Amino acid sequence: MNTLARVEDLHISFGGVAAASGISLTVEQGEFLALIGPNGAGKTTALRMVAGLLRPDRGRVFFGERDVTNLPAHARVRLGLGFTHQIVRPFYGFTTVENVMLAAGHHQTESPWRALASRSRAAAREKAQAILERIGLGAQAGQSPRALPLGQRKRLEVARALALDPKLLLLDEPLAGLSSHEATTMADLVRALSGQGITVVLVEHNLGEVLRVADRLVVLDAGKVLAEGLPKDVMARPDVRQAYTGVI
Repeated sequence: MNTLARVEDLHISFGGVAAASGISLTVEQGEFLALIGPNGAGKTTALRMVAGLLRPDRGRVFFGERDVTNLPAHARVRLGLGFTHQIVRPFYGFTTVENVMLAAGHHQTESPWRALASRSRAAAREKAQAILERIGLGAQAGQSPRALPLGQRKRLEVARALALDPKLLLLDEPLAGLSSHEATTMADLVRALSGQGITVVLVEHNLGEVLRVADRLVVLDAGKVLAEGLPKDVMARPDVRQAYTGVI
């Protein structure tokens, strides 16, 4: 496999408290990697440093062979990196399909609003509708995001990231707040995307679904990598069980 992204010795502190203390890991092209660990382990912080939303105090981030440590998030998007937030914030003044059109416009031009302009509107809408069909929201294209239940708004967040044509998709707790059925549906959706050539890195607390769909796990604890490998091997380790439960 080819390495698509890697981070080397990432450190970052907030108010003197270390959130990452030497995190190093690789992401192989085409894999579905899950970052797991107890609360406060540094998972979302690591993801946001890869996305360019946080700049490490020390360490480097590579996308392909390019050092992107000092590139802003929007520049990383244009290289093929997509990101979803745990708390979804769609444009409520626009329809579901227009939300995806705006994301596509942001990727392709300096002004995302051009995706809604008359000259490019038809092509942008066609692409956005295809993405919504791909994730099971085709019938909701004309609805306001306000009318969508949380599970569908989470899928809309994924759709907006897909509009960026990502090579690497970073997902921050897409199952959070979902019912058991919704979580399974979302996990299956992400698994399917991974099978369609998109490399996925997922931060998630729902271990049951993570163990069912992920190819590989990286366990963080106290801002450091504790373990990595196949799910069954990682979860069999006493130190991993202790990090989650406090007992072996």
